[in-house]
Amino acid sequence: RTPMNAVIGMAEMALREELPPLAREYVNLIISSGKTLLTIINDILDFSKIESGKMDIIEEEYEPMSILHDITTMITTRIGDKDIELLIDLDPELPNKLYGDSIRIKQVIVNLANNAVKFTKEGKVEIRVSFHKTSAGSMELHIAVEDTGIGIKKAELEQLFQSFHQLDSKRNRNIEGTGLGLAISKRLVTLMHGSIRVESEQGKGSEFTLALTLRLNTERKEIQEIPEL
Repeated sequence: RTPMNAVIGMAEMALREELPPLAREYVNLIISSGKTLLTIINDILDFSKIESGKMDIIEEEYEPMSILHDITTMITTRIGDKDIELLIDLDPELPNKLYGDSIRIKQVIVNLANNAVKFTKEGKVEIRVSFHKTSAGSMELHIAVEDTGIGIKKAELEQLFQSFHQLDSKRNRNIEGTGLGLAISKRLVTLMHGSIRVESEQGKGSEFTLALTLRLNTERKEIQEIPEL
């Protein structure tokens, strides 16, 4: 990761200089390719940690609105100039502070949302967040990521969370990826004692639903506004 971050960082610094148009195009290509490679490196390192049993789930208090804001920013950038509308549906009663591994939760949601954008040419990507209390001190958090993309064949749904496996390789041969994203997401969710399921129809889109049981640290309600897209 360190040398690749250095390559990307130096390329970004080069863009601050006066460069001919063609050279600027080359540097932008270095940055774009470097970020793609960094994603692959991170996936492989995460998968290796999970396989070796060294992936730790670190629970701490966090604000769900803060990670939702970060996710919105990242996915908006990912959409770029695609004709896709990003929708956020947040339960207004969601507590403003929860207890869990916010980094891994955000990683899973970003992974699902990035996949939704990747396999959607036009339409929408919608992230819905809801919950229900299971006891006085805990709740079940539900996060759904729905898209209007190419969908998944019924015969391939069972293989969806396998490692290094990309579905319908002929149809998706031009779409980048390691085939690790969903496998990592599934294992992270399992480590957090949660569940993940998918419903999909080929040609109409997919919906991934994540369920996590989290401890409540406060009963105060969220009063912040949903971030503007």
